[in-house]
Amino acid sequence: MTPLSRRTDAAEFAAARGDRGSGWLPQSRSEVLARNGIVATSQPLAAEAGLQILKDGGNAIDAAVAAAAVLNVVEPGSAGIGGDVFVIAWLAGEKRLVALNGSGRAPAGATPQRHAARGIDSATVPGAVDAWDVLLKRAGSLTFKQLLQPAADIAEQGFAVSERIHDDWIDGAAILRTDPDSVATYLVDGKPPAPYSVFRNPALAHTFRVLGTQGRDGFYRGEIAAALLAKSRTLGGSMTAADLEATHADWVAPISTSYHGHDICEFPPNTQGFAVLEMLNIIEACAPECGIELAALGPKSALYWHVLIEAKKLAYADLYTYNADPAFAEIPIEKLISKSYAAEQCRRIDLGRASIPDAEADPAGGTVYLATADRWGNMVSFIYSLYEGFGGGITVPGYGFVLNNRAALFSVNPHSPNVIAPGKRPFHTLLPGFITKDGLPLTAFGLMGGAQQAQGHAQVLINMIDLGANLQAAGDAARFSHAQADNTVELESSLYDLLGLQLQKLGHTVASANGKRMGGYQAVSFTPAALPPLPVAAGSRPSAEPIAGVYRGASDHRKDGQAVGW
Repeated sequence: MTPLSRRTDAAEFAAARGDRGSGWLPQSRSEVLARNGIVATSQPLAAEAGLQILKDGGNAIDAAVAAAAVLNVVEPGSAGIGGDVFVIAWLAGEKRLVALNGSGRAPAGATPQRHAARGIDSATVPGAVDAWDVLLKRAGSLTFKQLLQPAADIAEQGFAVSERIHDDWIDGAAILRTDPDSVATYLVDGKPPAPYSVFRNPALAHTFRVLGTQGRDGFYRGEIAAALLAKSRTLGGSMTAADLEATHADWVAPISTSYHGHDICEFPPNTQGFAVLEMLNIIEACAPECGIELAALGPKSALYWHVLIEAKKLAYADLYTYNADPAFAEIPIEKLISKSYAAEQCRRIDLGRASIPDAEADPAGGTVYLATADRWGNMVSFIYSLYEGFGGGITVPGYGFVLNNRAALFSVNPHSPNVIAPGKRPFHTLLPGFITKDGLPLTAFGLMGGAQQAQGHAQVLINMIDLGANLQAAGDAARFSHAQADNTVELESSLYDLLGLQLQKLGHTVASANGKRMGGYQAVSFTPAALPPLPVAAGSRPSAEPIAGVYRGASDHRKDGQAVGW
């Protein structure tokens, strides 16, 4: 028998899964409940860093940036300062929902002839650091130095590599081997670091300390900018100092639709947010149009999943047709997320037979998502990414971060609204979600995973709103992932065992899958509560009490993460 201390893979572990003692028995864990705030991320060290910021007096915006910086260290293949950020946040001081587009633009030298899937010509100008700066200046309370210190410490001291992160590292090893600086930074003897080994990135620690001292300008004008541009020139890239200087995040208005008494808020183009809203609208329209109520059917019905999959196909057909940078293209958002259009779309669904959509290339996965909330009522839905594993595979020497490959999602078709052009933002998969009810914040949620994101949003929302799942159960439930490219539906194994044959009979091409391609979900929700007055001793001042209610947090068992609160 392999000694416990040497076991690195539980794949051969043959035991049956145990049950909870109450509630929905397959649920992986309870929701995390807290009064003063919650941080939910895909990696425990990042969650703990954000929580410590809250305990030290920072707010949810501060905690999100601190956690995001740590995720650059511990999930380096998924996200980092060489990538992009999107945020939807409820700002308690302003009593409003805001959205920040921190995605980068194509450099001035970008052309269809220079378009690439990986390598230096696949990189857009990184938007993450600028987005952090813009977000903090509007709503943060702490400095870059304070917020980036936990990430710098972990990068310098090292962290233990988990099974899941090691698996992601294996996926990225091939692209890392194309760049000597990536090999030197991210591979150990030419290989991904082993599970349970300690991985250090002192160059990235230095980068965070530079940012702590110099702020945003250290990245876009200072020594980091100089190193980035030198690397680009060495590889024949077209990025310039003017491209970095011109980087700016934009405040935009979230888009939304009502769904069974809730307002579902998503990010507008250049992201795929409208596909979530269109999908939900189609499903809602199918109740009067087709006599289909999801709650009545339930998730043990093949027809339930058939309707979801067919609605997804219709929404994604529009997504791949229209999504682009709205500064360069007219996108009929009002029509696409309207109830009348959804009714038209619903009439295209054949309840007895699966449709065949036009084949479209589906975006790949990567990415991290996190959610935070604080004692004052701020709530943040935050996502950022390099796109594919380790992005373009290009590491900036001396600074320990890789550049994204977001330009891979541009089109080279001159008739496409998403055709590559200088200064243009590409089609983006990144998707923070938010739910409000009666004009008040309810839930910050998201789900990473490329083309899985929009269809994953719809699934967890339906679990909560139609089926009554709690925050954790909504993410634990089995999901599907449909690929528009080959019209294949992957079902998590338990769902495949339950309904795979019935869905095949409806004409779907189905395959059994594990959770790797189903996306990593995090969520934070607020439940208001009337509280009795806080007792105050004679002669003393009343203590500051958190917002009246309870925060609930959840984290996906498919990733390494956790929700933590205080």
